[in-house]
Amino acid sequence: MKALQVETGRRVLLAIVMALIAALLVAGGGQLLFLGGSPYYLVAGLMAGATAFLSFRGDRRAIWIYGALLLLTLVWALWESGGNIWGMQARLFAPLVLGLWVGWPLIQLAGPKKLAIAAAVLIALPAGLLGFANRTHSVDAAATPPSGSSREWHHYGQDQGGSRFSGLTQINAANVGKLKQAWVYRTGVNRSEIGFEATPLMIGDSLYLCTSNNVVIALDAESGKQRWRFDPKVDAPPLAACRGVAYFEVPQGSGACARRIIFATTDARLMAVDAADGRPCEQFGANGTVDLKRGMGAIKRGYYYVSSAPALVRGKVVVGGWVMDNQEVGEPSGVIRAFDATTGQFGWAWDMDRPDDPNEPAEGRTYSRGTANSWAPISADEQLGLVYIPTGNATPDYWGGHRSPGSERYSSAVVALDATTGRARWHFQTTHHDIWDYDVASQPTLIDLEIGGETVPALIQATKRAEIFLLDRRTGKPLAPVEERPVPQGAAAGDWTSPTQPFATGALSLDDTKLTEALMWGATPLDQLWCRIKFRQARYDGPMTPPGLKPSITYPSYSGGVDWGSVSVDPERQIFVVNWIRVANYTRLFTREEANKRGISPSADGHISVDALLPQKGTPFAAHTAAFLSPLDIPCTQPPFGMIGAIDLKTRKLLWKKPFGTTADSGPFYTRSHLPIPMGIPNMGGSVVTRAGLVFIGASQERVIRALDSATGKQLWSHRLPRSGHATPMTYISPKSGRQFVVIAVGGNAAMRSPQGDYVVAFALDDPVKAK
Repeated sequence: MKALQVETGRRVLLAIVMALIAALLVAGGGQLLFLGGSPYYLVAGLMAGATAFLSFRGDRRAIWIYGALLLLTLVWALWESGGNIWGMQARLFAPLVLGLWVGWPLIQLAGPKKLAIAAAVLIALPAGLLGFANRTHSVDAAATPPSGSSREWHHYGQDQGGSRFSGLTQINAANVGKLKQAWVYRTGVNRSEIGFEATPLMIGDSLYLCTSNNVVIALDAESGKQRWRFDPKVDAPPLAACRGVAYFEVPQGSGACARRIIFATTDARLMAVDAADGRPCEQFGANGTVDLKRGMGAIKRGYYYVSSAPALVRGKVVVGGWVMDNQEVGEPSGVIRAFDATTGQFGWAWDMDRPDDPNEPAEGRTYSRGTANSWAPISADEQLGLVYIPTGNATPDYWGGHRSPGSERYSSAVVALDATTGRARWHFQTTHHDIWDYDVASQPTLIDLEIGGETVPALIQATKRAEIFLLDRRTGKPLAPVEERPVPQGAAAGDWTSPTQPFATGALSLDDTKLTEALMWGATPLDQLWCRIKFRQARYDGPMTPPGLKPSITYPSYSGGVDWGSVSVDPERQIFVVNWIRVANYTRLFTREEANKRGISPSADGHISVDALLPQKGTPFAAHTAAFLSPLDIPCTQPPFGMIGAIDLKTRKLLWKKPFGTTADSGPFYTRSHLPIPMGIPNMGGSVVTRAGLVFIGASQERVIRALDSATGKQLWSHRLPRSGHATPMTYISPKSGRQFVVIAVGGNAAMRSPQGDYVVAFALDDPVKAK
């Protein structure tokens, strides 16, 4: 009697669950079919409903109906996904698990031995398929024998050209597996929503870094102990970031501040402190400070500051500035300025709306407001006397009918300025009339290439669009083919779209995915169905689909492609390593009338949430844009969500690529699954490559730093971090012990839903001699 009650309860509960699933599938499937989508979900819903009805009655035909549903699902999944493992998983895994419940009466008849065999097959098959799907795709690459060294780290990107290349070989493929944590330092600052993204400098025997509120810290390079700390007393806005500082030695200088650390603050000051003790350099500006608000006009809190390390070239310190996105027309200017690195005296300004006037504005006037800004790291070529500016967009991003001629010409571009005069020598625009927030976030990376028997000074410009442009850094002319291709038209009222956009070719175009309904993804068929409906409800005509009153999908998203982590290059092997993101954005414009009714207005204190409504005051439209996520807060686009790869600059061919990162620290509703499935996950931050053929990188949502083989992509070492490490690592030799250290700032990131942290973590070999 008791067994009968248990069996009755089981089938009633099964019937209820199946009925709920059936209702959702029928309702959603009918809506999807009405929108022109796949009929599968409606059919599946009807079959699930039949299974529920028969299960409730205790009719064994429920098993056969569900078995037919599984067979239909398998055929449909193979046909629609083309056998892609992630496409198959989204369609099959949950129905198979549910099938165990439905078919339990038959499964019991199989006996424990057959059950064990079936379970082993079910476990082994997905594991094998996952390994196949996430294998590294590679070709053989010839390695240049290691030689030379580079013991210190003098610039944010290791050198003025942002190569992120170190000539060190002490840590190599043979011993990197023995790398251990050497020390941890905590800054005590972890209140920025952006996170702790600094890359330290290493000069002499000290590390120099900054926190998000611009506290500058010097650490002992061997032990990580604090040597000094300078606090400029900044009331940092919520979106504050300080990715690095600059180091400068005064020519023929001696005494105090002959060696100095130069940095900018989030309240718009340029400052210099003595590298020896952290005291302000009195001869720099006014007691160590230059006011960057000069000539800028009114600035609301958090609307303008310098987020990246200043660039140094020919005795000048060059800065751009971060400007808050999408709040209103006429935000602070995107002017680029140079100051004497010794005295802080104004050198020149490049204002793209008055490019022939390098002077400060006259009294009562300002630099041109609302122009495209440059918040990413800047590069320089000392020999050519050029400074390379990656530009962002004019504010706001998603409607551009008001933009000035200067912004139209120079936005979302790389611009070469004369380091002495500030005049533009050339520019290359990566996105014409950008209304997608595709500002150039990556530092231009400089490398000399052997082309046709000639050494050519080149520049690699990575973009959020996942297009890599290879240019001659003397002229800006492409060294690899660039095609102007037609793109979707039909901007919102009063705006326009460029008829074509520039596209890289071959391996330099990292992601040529064109989204379809079949590429919508989910952990279960239900959230996949939701994503399919949202896809069908939106406008998507391929890359560069313009935003409008109807929702639109932008792929890649405004995070990338490649964001501020840029690329790292090996100038000897002539390769570069790049990591990128594969997530879409879902965007919609609102009329000004609707925006006013909803109270959408510009931020008063510099605070906006990740998914905030964007007022775009002064234009006809407000906007909303966010990552295209399912109700489970996972991307609607099919994995992998993050990739890493290497490209041969001699042949322009892909050496290898693979999904980057596992799901150990990711999951539905931003939980931590603790399952290290190598799916490839979103990432933010860059890599460093060494002469020993190693790539060190954190960057992913996963709390891990890794070492990869630069020639093959094979993972050689990894280590857990206290938070996700979205800063770019660096490496150096400590003069005290002669050991090579690898250091990364570990601070999480709000946009990545990673908890904040304030850690600086260093790794080294216990005994380099024994480790060989």
